[in-house]
Amino acid sequence: MARPVTVVTGGSRGIGAATCARLAADGHDVVVGYVSDGAAAEWTATAVRAAGARCVTVRADSSVEADVDRLFETAADRLGPVTGLVNNAGVTGPLGRLADTDPADLRRVVEVNLVGTLLCSRRAAQVMSAWGGGAIVNVSSGAATLGSPGEFVHYAASKAAVDTLTMGLAKELGPDGIRVNAVAPGLVDTDMHTTMGDPDRPERMIPTIPMRRAGKAEEIAAAIAWLLSPDASYTTGAVLRVAGGR
Repeated sequence: MARPVTVVTGGSRGIGAATCARLAADGHDVVVGYVSDGAAAEWTATAVRAAGARCVTVRADSSVEADVDRLFETAADRLGPVTGLVNNAGVTGPLGRLADTDPADLRRVVEVNLVGTLLCSRRAAQVMSAWGGGAIVNVSSGAATLGSPGEFVHYAASKAAVDTLTMGLAKELGPDGIRVNAVAPGLVDTDMHTTMGDPDRPERMIPTIPMRRAGKAEEIAAAIAWLLSPDASYTTGAVLRVAGGR
């Protein structure tokens, strides 16, 4: 059988980079989508190729329809029809109360986390339906059910919408042989916290987690890889929480 070809948005760092490496080890050829850091994307691509997989990097903003089209077209031209999609690209904006949040940050969070996931899923549905099936994994967040008051309720709301999308799209695409699931990470030790302006956040939050530690990007990648694998062939519409018990 041909190797699966999987697109990973936001694949240049953190959970996305770990997912690319894990999928390569599991036999996938990988498309690394990234929005700005080309050097980081190439570093990820090097790790993917070292595992024996083919890889291409594509600069694309997942919230822009033309970029999404180019992402999938490049994947098809260079590697073959896309059989898997990981909607990992996401932003939080600065931490803070909703009343103090810049409307531009609110819009960007919704555009990337929700609209971007919708656009990529739409294109994947078109490609996979024509090809004969596939799998989509959305990266949600434990924040979707916790609300994240005082930090980023707008981000939590966008991820709750992703959970609803996962459930509905799984039912819509099931007859086409396309599975749709989500992984909801909890606190994960990545550079996202520094980007939010609070690099000490993981250490401060550890006492609130039953397992008393932050997760690793590789642990989230393992869950994503399972949902894409044949071992999850009867799993669709699920939101798999990987959050240390929180």
